Amino acid sequence: MGPSEDPDELTGPRVLDNRRDATRYRVLVEIAARQPAVSQEEIADVIGVTSQAVSDYVRDLVDGGFVEKRGRGRYEVTKEGVDWIITRTDALSEFVSRVSDDVLGSVDVDAAVATDAFEEGDDVGLEMRDGVLHAVPEGGSAATAVVVTGGETGEAIGVTDFEGVVEYDPGVVTVVPIPAVTEGDPPHSDVIRDRATEADLVAVGGTEAYALATRTGVRPDARFGSATGVSQAALRGLDVLLLVSTDELSRHTTRLREDGVRYEVRDSLDR
Repeated sequence: MGPSEDPDELTGPRVLDNRRDATRYRVLVEIAARQPAVSQEEIADVIGVTSQAVSDYVRDLVDGGFVEKRGRGRYEVTKEGVDWIITRTDALSEFVSRVSDDVLGSVDVDAAVATDAFEEGDDVGLEMRDGVLHAVPEGGSAATAVVVTGGETGEAIGVTDFEGVVEYDPGVVTVVPIPAVTEGDPPHSDVIRDRATEADLVAVGGTEAYALATRTGVRPDARFGSATGVSQAALRGLDVLLLVSTDELSRHTTRLREDGVRYEVRDSLDR
């Protein structure tokens, strides 16, 4: 925008029509955020234009009645300028909402691990393996989808147009309370090691549980956020061994109940 532009055009620009209108909107917003002491150099740095360009925008905003100059380097957005910002911001918000709901919302794309090389447009089956959605060659799967972004074996690909239901059984969580340091002895290491081998995933909650796992030679798959992680893993079909300190037990079992996860608390793994 230059000095020769008609200031009356400021009454109704469509912010997304072109770069000029978008920059004009941003300059006015920056003035409103920084008033009354406004550094045109700072605005130029934020927006990514020259100081001279900002000066031209500011002059036209003043001429259009959207900004009032109070002195050297001091500006204030007028009521008309505030109304203009609100109107354009509301319009942008409505546009973003429509894009999100009508455009993006209508394209339901999920990610799946490819078990073979797939191209865009391929029909695939869907299976849950190790708690992760996998795309397999079509045929024999209760759930199917269409590939929207292809890839090689082992890569994540995008799938959509889902039909059917992915068949898998939710996992079971075996909860083993580990006594606090002021309480009794923990379960025998050999028993913990054997049960960890049988589980799809091992999680620990609390310092006592972590110490027991490492002393036993068991490397936990989940150490942090275990209440959430264990629940999500079981819901995706994994059997989980949860070693949890007694002071953390209630928090973990409450989350499992709330999420509808099957679990059993074993005070002794010998039984």
